[in-house]
Amino acid sequence: MSLQKTTSGQPWLNSAIADGIFILLPPFLALIVVMLFPAQFKVSEAMPLEYWIVLVVFIDVAHVYATLYRTYFNPDKRAGQFNLLVAIPIACYFVGVLVYHIDGLLFWRVLAYLAVYHFIRQQYGFMRLYSRQENTGRFAKGIDQLAIYTATIYPLLFWHFEGKRNFNWFVAGDFLSLSSAPLVALFSWLYGIVIAAYLLKELLLMYKTKQLNIPRNMLIAGTFISWYFGIVYFNGDMAFTTLNVVSHGIPYMALIWFFERENYKKGLKRSSSLLRMTFSKYGILLFIGTVAVLAYLEEGLWDGLVWKEHGSFFAGFSFLPQIYQTDFLTLLIPLLALPQSTHYVLDGFIWRRKGLN
Repeated sequence: MSLQKTTSGQPWLNSAIADGIFILLPPFLALIVVMLFPAQFKVSEAMPLEYWIVLVVFIDVAHVYATLYRTYFNPDKRAGQFNLLVAIPIACYFVGVLVYHIDGLLFWRVLAYLAVYHFIRQQYGFMRLYSRQENTGRFAKGIDQLAIYTATIYPLLFWHFEGKRNFNWFVAGDFLSLSSAPLVALFSWLYGIVIAAYLLKELLLMYKTKQLNIPRNMLIAGTFISWYFGIVYFNGDMAFTTLNVVSHGIPYMALIWFFERENYKKGLKRSSSLLRMTFSKYGILLFIGTVAVLAYLEEGLWDGLVWKEHGSFFAGFSFLPQIYQTDFLTLLIPLLALPQSTHYVLDGFIWRRKGLN
């Protein structure tokens, strides 16, 4: 994808409208929804089935499968990164089986921290993309990096050391709990100092350059908002899931669409009927439909074989027997989680900057 400044002088990835709606505004819109229904979101542990379907299945799980369009569905990438695309899922599965064999909770803990790392790095990656054309000096760039990492890491530290959160990342106990009020207070002070430093840096930069990088500032502000309100301010699973999933999944799918459509337009060495249909005039419907169907199939297998929690929605999988045997689960759970673990690991390779093609 060609990353050029637009005529507005802002470093959009696609356009002001597209970036705004699908990458920058989701955390703000999610917060508005949560704020409109505080009683349901603030401390509620229950989540209506319809809400769970939209957030978890068709955004959270679906965004994982969007990676396919940048990897396995892309003939050029399959040819150029064949060994990587084969080795990573194999390695993820065997490591997953080994860890689950040692301890089931340890498996979920490792997967949770891997997911957290992936979520943090996505925000850092977006920040770098929206800062790519700035020549502000090492100190200013360092403040930006400190801000984006603080926006994500402070809420996680609060989660670990406050010890009273009513939600989990995957399963109960997947995050370590190390309750310490003095450390929470210290982290809160440092959090405020970093915010103040970033705002001061922006004011000085505006005074010096007479410019404001709108997408970078919106990205960093949205990250602070979604992580703080989702983890620290609110203490309910619905609020956490809404702010976490919407702020991560929708921008990721949009990024995949923007980049891969542009790469297709530039001309791939190899093509396929799937890509031709996906990036045609109404191909966005195929893109969304493909990742949604794959997400439904995956969650259906989870529900049929493991959880048995949403049988009314996954009626087609109700015939599957629930697996209880530890030996079978040791092989099954890492297999069902393989799309997620592969996505987390593979994503660290496919966005390395070489023109971002």
